[in-house]
Amino acid sequence: MPTTATTDQPTVTALTGREREVLRGVGRGLTDAEIAAALVLSVDAVAGHVERILAKLGLRDRCAAIVHAFDSGLVVPSQDSRRHTASPVPQPVRISVLGPLRVWHDGQRVDVGPARQQAVLAALALCPDRAVSRRELLDGVWGLEPPNANVVPVYVYRLRKILHRDGDPDSVITRDRCGYRLARGAAQVDVTRMEELVTAAEAAARAGEVDEAVRACSQALDLFAGEPLAGLPGPFAELERLRLTERRITLAQRKLDWQLSLGQHREAVAELSALAAEQPLNEPVAVMLMRALARGGRRAEALAVFDRIRRHLAENLGVPPGETLRRTRLAVLRDDCVAIGATPARTAVTTATGSC
Repeated sequence: MPTTATTDQPTVTALTGREREVLRGVGRGLTDAEIAAALVLSVDAVAGHVERILAKLGLRDRCAAIVHAFDSGLVVPSQDSRRHTASPVPQPVRISVLGPLRVWHDGQRVDVGPARQQAVLAALALCPDRAVSRRELLDGVWGLEPPNANVVPVYVYRLRKILHRDGDPDSVITRDRCGYRLARGAAQVDVTRMEELVTAAEAAARAGEVDEAVRACSQALDLFAGEPLAGLPGPFAELERLRLTERRITLAQRKLDWQLSLGQHREAVAELSALAAEQPLNEPVAVMLMRALARGGRRAEALAVFDRIRRHLAENLGVPPGETLRRTRLAVLRDDCVAIGATPARTAVTTATGSC
């Protein structure tokens, strides 16, 4: 397989705007880390873009991509030299809230202080499009027993000192008359990346590329590293913890729904079983698990799932199983392959924004 672009190969017009930017960086000889810093992306996101670029253009490896970038005119030798483009670019602060709060500054993990100081940073990270006032931070982090209002500026001052770049205290956290916010482009928050992957998954599903939808959704779920905002105090963290946990469950259901539509019943059973154990009252999950087990010839186990959730519903909520559950049980008893093979009604995974 040739490594140079030919007239039979797709052109760069087959790429998205962001993919063309990444290909241009590759053509200039930049590493994934340098491209990520220049485009304010994660290194994993750049690697994913490179993988899709190679697939779309039918290229064998990164060297072929460099040649293609020159052949297509994305990179002009007289204008685009690596020395010119590789000027130092401040690396965004990385903030992870899909688990215990973790922060990386200049590529190094940093300690951002005690729990309530971390909660202040989490509030700013989860309200990326507006300033958060001192009053909101007091109410969100301390609740009904707020301390002296001056504690917020003290915590923000400490965070600015820890995270600033090039001696500029406003480089990561800025302030105005409305409050405090993360400077645009100064931080990468894993929730933002998760939602980008969900958007890509939905777009792939609409285009009929369900395998790609499963892959993107799996990447989104992989960003979760435990209970969101684990250990952080305050009403804001608690509400966001519940919202993000529900978001993860919804994404897991959507991914497994796609897998079942592809006939990947055996692959889905293990994850569905774990999700059913985590959500013993979740009827849609029980329905998917019953259908996956029945399609794999495990009818007795499928019926056991129904018995288990019926017992949980009765003991915890005092209600009987819903109609979909009852119909699924009947289909399993009758060995109705058509009914068992049908996936449950699709639940739209809309882009979730923070409570702010």
